[in-house]
Amino acid sequence: MKYPFRPGNFLLLLLILGAVVAAFRFLAIDFSGLLEPASLHGMREYFAEFLRPDISPPHVQAVGNAALETIAMSAIGTLLAALAGACLALPAAGQFGRPLKMFTRGILNALRAIPELVWAALMVLAAGLGPNAGTLAIALHTTGVLGRLFSEAQENTPKTAANAVRYAGASPTIAFFYGTLPLLWPQWQAYALYRWEHNIRISAVLGFVGAGGLGQMLYVHLSLFQQAQAATVILAMLLLVFAVDGLSRRLRQKYLST
Repeated sequence: MKYPFRPGNFLLLLLILGAVVAAFRFLAIDFSGLLEPASLHGMREYFAEFLRPDISPPHVQAVGNAALETIAMSAIGTLLAALAGACLALPAAGQFGRPLKMFTRGILNALRAIPELVWAALMVLAAGLGPNAGTLAIALHTTGVLGRLFSEAQENTPKTAANAVRYAGASPTIAFFYGTLPLLWPQWQAYALYRWEHNIRISAVLGFVGAGGLGQMLYVHLSLFQQAQAATVILAMLLLVFAVDGLSRRLRQKYLST
């Protein structure tokens, strides 16, 4: 089958290529320096030190404690965000009128627009160094994300069951809990579990601004050029992400299949 030539598509392709070339020129990226013998030798020597991770019992115990701290940060932050997002999703979906809908969506957009790292830096100043700042940063950003996802899921949910409950004489609140929420609940759970996976990864990075967990431990070891200890922390991050991905996948399959 022959597809017709469209000048607009060709022009769009040229614009994209031009934007890529302009970006490279603006950033002045020089990849040739990476291929110089001195650079290759330095990178080889640097990364070779990561191949000998420190598995001494005291360091492994410290990494395990930091991993538990990372899990706790992500779990509590996601739970708080899910509760706050569910509360904000109702007005954001127009449950209480258009003015409150626009106001709530503005709040969710503001929370979501600020990255977790920026929230973490602000929370470190407000709550001090440690996991409290990381937990608050995760909760604030994830509230914006889950609130928007929850509200859109509610808007796209058929209202047949809720209307039937309303016609039977129930209040709008009762109609939501008995007619809409049972349809929303599996989707809300799936969204929360997906965000928990993401928050496990981001909580391992928030430590770079002093928000606790594995990220803070990794930052300390890299700052001191302790590659062997940093390699152990990186391995713990990988194992943690793989374990959480598998657990989250099984939970989603369990809840979405019932």
